[in-house]
Amino acid sequence: MLHVLYLVHDVSDPAVRRRIIMLKAGGAQVTLAGFRRSASPIAEVEGLHPIDLGATRDGRFAQRLAAVTKAAVSIGSKLGSMPRPDLIIARNLEMLALARRAKSAFQATVPIVYECLDIHRLMLRNDFLGKAMRGAERYLARDVKLLVTSSPAFIANYFKPFGQISAPVELLENKYFEPAAVSLNDRTAAEPVAPPWRIGWFGALRCRRSLELLAEFSRRFEGRFEIILRGRPALSEFPDFHGFVESEPWLSFGGPYRNPEDMATIYREVHFSWAIDFFEQGLNSEWLLPNRLYEGCRFGAVPISMGNTETGRFLDQQGIGVLLPQATPEALEAALGELEEHRFGKLRARVLARNPRTWSHDRSDCRALVEKLRGLTVAPGSYAAEALA
Repeated sequence: MLHVLYLVHDVSDPAVRRRIIMLKAGGAQVTLAGFRRSASPIAEVEGLHPIDLGATRDGRFAQRLAAVTKAAVSIGSKLGSMPRPDLIIARNLEMLALARRAKSAFQATVPIVYECLDIHRLMLRNDFLGKAMRGAERYLARDVKLLVTSSPAFIANYFKPFGQISAPVELLENKYFEPAAVSLNDRTAAEPVAPPWRIGWFGALRCRRSLELLAEFSRRFEGRFEIILRGRPALSEFPDFHGFVESEPWLSFGGPYRNPEDMATIYREVHFSWAIDFFEQGLNSEWLLPNRLYEGCRFGAVPISMGNTETGRFLDQQGIGVLLPQATPEALEAALGELEEHRFGKLRARVLARNPRTWSHDRSDCRALVEKLRGLTVAPGSYAAEALA
């Protein structure tokens, strides 16, 4: 059984849990180690007891750098009691630095995989700091065996033009995971009664502009449209998230949820899925293909996106969704203001008509991923390596 050491920036991140589920479903044994955003260590994640590397704070770059420096000194002793892994996966740049320290602590050749699912704005600056960050990434990734990323736009707009990584690239989209294969019949369900029309914005809530836009749009229609928020708000990005939501008559916040356990329930309560993010406008936000895109479509919620983003281009290729020319309440009103049930039925039918594998990973995808990783552990030139080629 392939033994993976998974180094992560936030052990409580739901995306970390989803990746662990995929690795285990594919037949891998996983040891989890990483930082946390909570005051106390996290006791358990998907049956694993994480090795705690300390606390970090969201949006505090200097504090996180200090935490990484401190963890680099102690990581050998923290990992000392675990068996040597076959492979190390480092989720983002700070963990890539620790992966190299961990590799030396095992005193053995352990391949490293670099998992990069977001391009931080610091990496794209043209000043000394940005160049230094890119230089550090190139140095730390000089001998990684595989780059795992989630959007072709990250490759086209960052990794290739800046020459960051020479390793092969595995495109692993942020699809919804379900153990069994899905048929079209599995996805039919009674749609929620309308009006009111409900727009769901689920996941990592970090975009203040989206929150204000949706609030103003809902006020214009005085209850004909409701905005349902669920997930984890980045409170560092909102002056008073909870106060703002409570003051808006047609916004509601349903708190966090479990993925994949709660996904069918929360998405089948809404008509539309908000798949727009201006958190890093012009950069990462225009390049990503977010989890909510796949999750919403999997359960028949019609996605709303911007036409000039990677998400918008993807939806245009699929022939589905509502694409806005501008991020304004007026543009949203023009797109949906005259919405009636017949038109919504056609929009939803197009989403449900797409191949389910467009939106979901199943166990066969998990096994393929683990086999890909296993191939990285085989010495070049061996018979096994030739068989996997």
